[in-house]
Amino acid sequence: MPERTKAERDLLAKAAEVFPGGYTGNLALDDAHRFIIKGGKGSKVWDVSGNEYIDYLNGSGPMVLGHAHPAVVAAVVAAAEQGSTFFATNEQAVLLAEEVVKAVPCADKVRFTTSGTDADLQCMRIARGYRRRDKILKFEGGYHGTSEYGLMSIFPRPDQLPEYPEPVANSAGIPSVIGETVLVAPFNDIETTTAIIETHHDELAGVIVEPMQRILAPKPGFLQALRDATAQYDIPLIFDEVVTGFRLAYGGAQEYYGVTPDLASYGKIVGGGHPLAVVAGRDDLMSTYDSSMVDPDSYIPQIGTLNGNTVACAAGLATLAEMRREGAYERLHGTGRKLRDALERLCGEAGIAMQPSGEDVMFGIYFSDRPMVNYRDTLLADSAMMASFNTTLLEEGILKSLPDKFYPSLAITDEDVDRTIEVFSHAIDKLAG
Repeated sequence: MPERTKAERDLLAKAAEVFPGGYTGNLALDDAHRFIIKGGKGSKVWDVSGNEYIDYLNGSGPMVLGHAHPAVVAAVVAAAEQGSTFFATNEQAVLLAEEVVKAVPCADKVRFTTSGTDADLQCMRIARGYRRRDKILKFEGGYHGTSEYGLMSIFPRPDQLPEYPEPVANSAGIPSVIGETVLVAPFNDIETTTAIIETHHDELAGVIVEPMQRILAPKPGFLQALRDATAQYDIPLIFDEVVTGFRLAYGGAQEYYGVTPDLASYGKIVGGGHPLAVVAGRDDLMSTYDSSMVDPDSYIPQIGTLNGNTVACAAGLATLAEMRREGAYERLHGTGRKLRDALERLCGEAGIAMQPSGEDVMFGIYFSDRPMVNYRDTLLADSAMMASFNTTLLEEGILKSLPDKFYPSLAITDEDVDRTIEVFSHAIDKLAG
């Protein structure tokens, strides 16, 4: 167990006073393992007590270059010296928008916002405006932020699994009427999904999906079949690429899986670790943001104080420039592949049933003897084993997303990989012992 200095214990006590639950709402740890981050550099972060962690959390994904990358820091400092925000179109925003349009297959035009939650909400709003319908189809277990719509059927408990397409509100404070505007399907089940679309096509405004749902990779053909089913009825297909964008490939999941939606949301990497998100899509859909292009009843105002913030856009431009360097994606995929292969080998040698999940650049595991295809499958995995595994990793200096996700970065070294696999071995030995 890492030692805690008095300075860190004092900060933890202050956090308990000022934050509900004693933390910022993101990485939830029990009292025995809670810590305060002091800073990070490259592949490592340190807590206030000086304990070092190899970081596979990476800010929940955006720090694909690692922490405090020199090119990003220089770009941010240079931008900040010219002024932090303007509430007006700025040079950095124009240049980043141009780069996103070049990279993203579905992007004729883009708009900036500040969070993935809002980008997803904006995509759903555009679809509603375009179709003049209210209902959105999402997939059970899919995460689309913390809007009322995003929190429908995001993590229903085993005792609250309704028949599809009925949704479940997974938060207090959601108006009951929201349930009347959301339909839910099982990820990777194109037969059930297609049947729902065919039955409700005249009510549907759009379909939103994480092309890789959390760490569940799409079955071959699933995304294309979904594309075909929505196109048949001119229902906008929305890819939530907040996580997969610029991570799976430079063109995101659209490039990696070879399927082009009508709209897409981006966040995390595109802002280089700063508050920035993107709505991207077909010209006719994005024109709903242009009052000169649509009638007043079809116009969608999209205003935000920090939309296209110059500092965030500068960080995004610098990050994307690094991702365009030769070999960047090969290295990122290669690092993840080494870690995934090691976990699979260690579990096999120990006789522990384990299912690898996701893709090399964003992966996880489930302790189960059955394949993980959709959200309901994940509920059958051994959560106690996962908790034990995660505890060992944290106590031995490996930081990851909880409960089941690793985000490799380009900053991870061969030495980091070797040390991580060593800790994997300790964690699996404990589970087997």
